[in-house]
Amino acid sequence: MSTCSNCPFDETQWIIRIRRILDEEIELGDDQPISIFDVPKPLLCTKPEAYVPQLVALGPYHHCREELRDTEMYKISAAKRAQSHLLPSMNFHQLVDVFATFEHRIRAHYHRHLNLSNETLAWMMAIDVSFLVEFLQTLCKTNNDNQRTVLERIPLRMSHQVGPSRRTSSSHSMLLLRDTVMLENQIPMFLIVKAVELMCSSRGQTAESVLSSMLSAFFQEASALKGISSPLCTDATQHAHLLHFLYNNIVPSFVEEESNGTVEEEDGDDEPCDHPHGSSAVNSTAELLVKRGLKFASLATDFMVRMLLRLVTSLPCLSVLRHPIEHLLRQQNQPNGASSDVQDKNNMSPLLEEIAVPSISELAYAGVLFSPTNGDLSTIEFCAETSTLHLAVISIDTTTEVVLQNLVAYEASIGSSKTPLILARYIELMNGIIDTGEDARLLRERGIIVNHLKSDQQVAELWNGMTRSVRLTKVPALDRVIDQLNRHYGSCWKVRIRMFVKRSLIGSRDLVACTVVVFLFLLVGLQAFCILSRGCLLSWYRMAWRKDECNI
Repeated sequence: MSTCSNCPFDETQWIIRIRRILDEEIELGDDQPISIFDVPKPLLCTKPEAYVPQLVALGPYHHCREELRDTEMYKISAAKRAQSHLLPSMNFHQLVDVFATFEHRIRAHYHRHLNLSNETLAWMMAIDVSFLVEFLQTLCKTNNDNQRTVLERIPLRMSHQVGPSRRTSSSHSMLLLRDTVMLENQIPMFLIVKAVELMCSSRGQTAESVLSSMLSAFFQEASALKGISSPLCTDATQHAHLLHFLYNNIVPSFVEEESNGTVEEEDGDDEPCDHPHGSSAVNSTAELLVKRGLKFASLATDFMVRMLLRLVTSLPCLSVLRHPIEHLLRQQNQPNGASSDVQDKNNMSPLLEEIAVPSISELAYAGVLFSPTNGDLSTIEFCAETSTLHLAVISIDTTTEVVLQNLVAYEASIGSSKTPLILARYIELMNGIIDTGEDARLLRERGIIVNHLKSDQQVAELWNGMTRSVRLTKVPALDRVIDQLNRHYGSCWKVRIRMFVKRSLIGSRDLVACTVVVFLFLLVGLQAFCILSRGCLLSWYRMAWRKDECNI
């Protein structure tokens, strides 16, 4: 279960709380937007283990689950150690009192009504925040052992969760990291900020630098996009919780272009492509001439192939091929060589069918190159000039699927019906271009996928099993890449011929009948040729024998 519905309802505490709100001037936190949501049911039903914590409950949503009680002693031990970091005149009870003053601000973060008293909520948050801060400090790197801060010291109780390089290593720690990024397991960030401020003030340290170090280390561990060397914003006050911090630094804010509903013409490909490794202005004229020469050669080849196909269809024995060849020629006349099937699939909802885009193996067959980029999702693009698909570098391990799934759930929860689901569309793209282990292998060899799983097949299964979206979404920047890939793939002559043979020739009854007739005709002709040849040889042998007799 992903809820805490089995907790008893305390009617007395509920009435006391309502009276306090109505009788006293208490700020309800109406200006605070909701940031901790329930996972949408369409996503939760597909793979519950990706959204339900398996090891530790953080916050009220999963606090009542019996199977998570084993980590309660870890959390209480972290709370006891937190007392030694507070001011000398301050104990943990006073930290709870500080959190109690933020009751309504805390409740405002949660989408669900919290059936807890103020005191219970304050104690729960104080204990969970202490545990979370202690876990985050285990992720921090130490550049100089002589300048460690108090929050960079690894507790003995949690030292088994990190390796010699101070990075998470054990399966226990990986499960803990997975739980900290789950949507229903989030803690309001302002509570973490407040706890760190109180801990740092006793040592004269800067809370901002400590929080920045902790968030940077968390980003390096939890982020799947390894092309982003460091988070763009480590200011904890700008983020609602850890998942919000991770989402803001992974998903770019695309500047949507004003679209007039028209599609770029094929001649527009003559302009230089603005990819990360763009050509210089000095060579632009030469490249344009070369490209026009290649285009002229392509037109000449097109004309010759057309004439050859028409000549073939004019032969009496092959007239049955006229219809499929004319279909191939009509398909070529479509804009930019895109097939009607691909265009129809592009208009379908991703909820119903995987987006229509060629796989990596098919794109490689069509001459597409693959190049990794250093950056976020905004660096993804296809350059028609060099036939190169630029993709962001992504690391695949046991936590990647959970991180991406919860980011998608968070994106779907905070967005309106008109807000594009950028991350969900990216997952749809990767789901479409990776079908088999061979596709994953090609991307791994190009440095786009960093595989920490056992095989490339597991990477393909991960992407194919990924939940794509909760609703239809369109992201112009990524949709443009999908459209360009389909156009390039559909305009390749090797692909057209293979599709022609597969769709129009293989399995055609007329073609089979024609082939059988031609084969029988050849057999009859061969038999007649053999009979005639035998007769000619016998006649020649008899004439030679008679001539020899005459000479004798």
